[in-house]
Parts: sequence; structure tokens; C-alpha cells
Amino acid sequence: MSASDVLQRVTSALNQADIPYMLSGSFASAFYGASRSTRDIDIVIEATPEQMRSLVQALPTDHYYVELNSALEALRQESMFNVIDQKSGWKIDLIIRKSRPFSLKEFSRRQLVKLDNVPLYIASAEDIVISKLEWAKLGQSHRQIEDIAGILQVQWKSMDREYIREWITELGLGKEWNDARVLAGIDESNL
Repeated sequence: MSASDVLQRVTSALNQADIPYMLSGSFASAFYGASRSTRDIDIVIEATPEQMRSLVQALPTDHYYVELNSALEALRQESMFNVIDQKSGWKIDLIIRKSRPFSLKEFSRRQLVKLDNVPLYIASAEDIVISKLEWAKLGQSHRQIEDIAGILQVQWKSMDREYIREWITELGLGKEWNDARVLAGIDESNL
């Protein structure tokens, strides 16, 4: 089963439960930059407890592994829970949208695109960069920096640099930004 099939089914279940969402993580960075191998799909969601129950009901138990209690706990803690596609082995991380200013702004900027003929909402290129800068800072992950560099190499000329600059300053991501920018070969005078 392809990633497109999994995305189609999961986004259909989210739509059926009337849950706003956006693709993020490696699949989103691959959409904007360079792809890399992964078996995880990251999707940020904004849901109520009732919508969470509807989502779990929309995912057939003979095909998916998901725990309602984990989903509701993730909602309370603004964390994440997993849905496992048991037939293909794909893991879908459903990440609860946080209530902090960046997360609210990021979610409001999501865009409807087609990814492998699947219409879905995705975080903007700028927001993927900022989000991955945060992950790089938290986990000291060079892989995140490589993903960011791939996006910058492809999208740099069309990106809202002022927006990126504002959030880098606000979130204290200067070191990670410099690492990604240097790896992408972007001169600081182009900022």
C-alpha cells in the first residue's frame, strides 16, 4: 500500500469526523523540498472530544489500530497519539494543535494542495521550516536541518522571508537557522 493510499484514507476519515488538519513533518518537507524515506506521516489536527470519538469510529478496527483513550489524553495535553495502518505498517502521528501563538498562526496558514493526486491541507513552506527548526533545537537533529536546507534550496525565492525572520527571533531559533541556511548555501546577504 502506498503513502498516497494511506493519506487518502486518513484524510477521508478526518474529513468525515469534520476535523481540520494539516500535513506536516517529513511528507510536508518532501512536498516543498527533497524527499527522504520514512514510514511515518505527521498530521496536525484541531479537534473536540466528540470529533475524536467520530474519528476513531471512522477508522475500522480490522484495518487500523488506534486507542480512543490515548486520543482523548493527547487532546487534553496538546500532545500526540498514533494511528497504525495494520495492513501496510504505516504509522500516522496525529498531533494536537497547540494553543501557543506560532501554532495558531501556522494552522491558519495551511494550504489545500494535491499530493500524489490526493487533495489535502498542508502547512506552508515557511511554517514547515520554522517547525523543523524547533524540532532541530529540541532534538539536536541534523536530519531536520537537512530537511530545512532541502526546502530552502527549492523554495527560497518564493518564501516570505520576513515571516520566517520574525518567528526565528520570537522562538530563539537563530543557531538552527544559521546551520540550515549554510547547508542550503544561502548567503546571509540574501535575507
